[in-house]
Amino acid sequence: MAHGPWEVRIHPLNMIIRRPAGRVGPALRDGEAGPRVVGRLRAVATDVIVLNGGSSSGKSSLARCLQDTLPEPWLTLGVDDLIRAMPAAMQESDAGIEFAAEGEISVGPVFRTLDVAWAEGVAAMARAGARVIVDDVFLGGPSSQDRWRTALVGLEVLWVGVRCDPEVAAAREAARGDRIGGMAASQATVVHDGVSYDVEVDTTRTDVGACADVVAGYVVRPQRSG
Repeated sequence: MAHGPWEVRIHPLNMIIRRPAGRVGPALRDGEAGPRVVGRLRAVATDVIVLNGGSSSGKSSLARCLQDTLPEPWLTLGVDDLIRAMPAAMQESDAGIEFAAEGEISVGPVFRTLDVAWAEGVAAMARAGARVIVDDVFLGGPSSQDRWRTALVGLEVLWVGVRCDPEVAAAREAARGDRIGGMAASQATVVHDGVSYDVEVDTTRTDVGACADVVAGYVVRPQRSG
């Protein structure tokens, strides 16, 4: 997807919605139903929705809400699924993925190889007809996005930034009890650096269901025949 000049509009839900000029977006005027397509004769249906945000930013909850909101069936696959599928030894090896006591994460060459293969597998599912919501954390910033761009080439992708203030994300992390302390705060802003989006939502003070409604407005549904 090409990214041109950015439009910044204030959504009725008091969220700042950023999108490239001429992109598909939700209604911006009273009584206007979306999504709208500007500068296109025919919209191409969205194949994949990529959610990027730090730990405890609300991505997984947003993905589930999108599954409930969107009329067609969507699969949700996240980086946690990849990690759970790996041997336990991969979390204790320099070649795999390591979680430091302060919440920092480091990945090795074997993990990167499996990560690329996993992204290609997700893309293959989408090419076979499954609609997929990807729940990821771009620890590498733009290089992580480029990995997905390569895997998803030829597919229509909606890039979504899921933001949350570090303090709020850290409080959610502590309440969950299943994450290493410090992970949420350390990832909250860095995962967005250098990454380009079609739409961004902020779950700090906005209900995740309302965020899902905004994102759903950007999803182009398949054309029905007859």
